[in-house]
Amino acid sequence: MSLAPRAVLVHRTTEYEELVARHGTHGQAAFFLASRGRDIEEVAERHRRARGALAEVTAAVPLTWRQAQVERTDLDRFLFAPEDVVVVVGQDGLVANAAKYLTGQPVIGIDTDPGRNPGVLVRHRPQDAAKLLAAAATAAVDELTMVEAVADDTQRLVALNEIYLGTPGHQTARYRLGLDDDGGAVEAQASSGVLVGTGTGATGWLRSVWQERTSRLPLPSPTEDRLVWFVREAWPSPATGTTLVAGELAASASLTLTVESDRLIAFGDGIESDALQLTWGQTVRVGVCGQRLRLAG
Repeated sequence: MSLAPRAVLVHRTTEYEELVARHGTHGQAAFFLASRGRDIEEVAERHRRARGALAEVTAAVPLTWRQAQVERTDLDRFLFAPEDVVVVVGQDGLVANAAKYLTGQPVIGIDTDPGRNPGVLVRHRPQDAAKLLAAAATAAVDELTMVEAVADDTQRLVALNEIYLGTPGHQTARYRLGLDDDGGAVEAQASSGVLVGTGTGATGWLRSVWQERTSRLPLPSPTEDRLVWFVREAWPSPATGTTLVAGELAASASLTLTVESDRLIAFGDGIESDALQLTWGQTVRVGVCGQRLRLAG
C-alpha cells in the first residue's frame, strides 16, 4: 500500500518573534524599537500576515494527507521523503534555503507578504493553496538549475542561487583558479572571493556584481544548464593575476579552486553557518548540479 502524500510546510521565525524572544515581552520590544524611531506595529502586522498565511495553508491541506511543519533553522535536521509535497510559506529566500535538502520533491511557494517580496520563487497566494495541493502530482513545474561545489575530501555543497568561495571575514583570499574548458588555464589570485551563480541567482547577488562590472556576459535563465562566475576585486601583483575574472560554465564544465592560504570556506545562498571548510592545498570544483528544484509555476 502506497503512503498518502505528506505536505511539508516550511516557514521561518518572524522578525516580531525574534524581537520578543530577545527582549522578553511585547512591551520591552516596543520600547526598544521606539528608542530607535521605529513603531513595533509595522513589525507586528507583518507577523500577523505571516502567521495568518501559514494557518490558511495548513487548513488547505487535504484531510487524507499527512502533514508536517519545519522551521528554517531545523531544515538540516528534517528528513524529507520521496512522497512529500513541500510548501514554502514565506519569502523567496526561504525556497532557496529548503532547495539544498530536497531530491526532486515538488515545491509550492506561497508569498506571505505580496508587494514586499519580489515573488520570483514564492509565486502564489495563500488562498490558492488548496487548488495547488490538489494538482501537485500532475501540475507542470519549472526545473530550476542548481550549482554544486565538491571538495577533494568529499565535502559537498548544493545551492539554488549561488556559491561563494573566499574567507569567512574580510581578509584576502589566496588560491589558484582553473578552468576545465579553457585549455587547462590556471592563475594564482588574491581577491575578495569567487561567486558562481545560476539563472535564479541572476535575480540577486550575482546580478548586482554583473551590473557593477557592466559585464557583457549574458545571464542565464533559471532553467538553463549554464552558470556565470565572477572573481571579486582581484588584485594584480608579481605573484597574482587578474586574467581569469569572469566567465560562463556549461553543464559539463567546472571551475577549480585550489586553496593557498590557511582557511577558505564555500557557502551557498548566503548561509555562512553551513559551509565547506577548506585549508592549504585542498581543491574544490564548482559546476552545474545534477539535481534540480521542481518549482510549481
